[in-house]
Amino acid sequence: MLYFSILYDTIVKTSEITRFIVMETSIYLLHLMSIAKRLAEFRKQKGLTQQALADAIGLHVTQVKRYEAGSSQPSLEAIKKIAKTLRVTTDSLIFEEGELEPETDLALQFQAIRQMPDEEKQVIKQLLEGMIIKYETARWSSRSK
Repeated sequence: MLYFSILYDTIVKTSEITRFIVMETSIYLLHLMSIAKRLAEFRKQKGLTQQALADAIGLHVTQVKRYEAGSSQPSLEAIKKIAKTLRVTTDSLIFEEGELEPETDLALQFQAIRQMPDEEKQVIKQLLEGMIIKYETARWSSRSK
């Protein structure tokens, strides 16, 4: 009976780990695909061919094709070179439009905070950072269970 209990626990934990890996891989692939799409869009807007972009950033055209197909993710150094060449920000390559912008109510609160003395701003930043860490820790620990 103990053997079956151990076996059951192992299967359950393995399936939870597998689910976690699949979920994280899916998130990674969605993010990768969005970089690929934005890269291709920016390149076309600037009127560059894949070969011209590859030449400008010092990569083989095959690598640019992989980036745009979503089968390979550019390194940080490649993202910097691409952004400079296309004259766009690295954020615009990496993040969806509006992804980094706060919701309207938060934006209004941030505007109010902007007018506060620096000491008050620092306290608010520390409170926010503490809450973010608490939330992320709880989220990651609940995923790993």
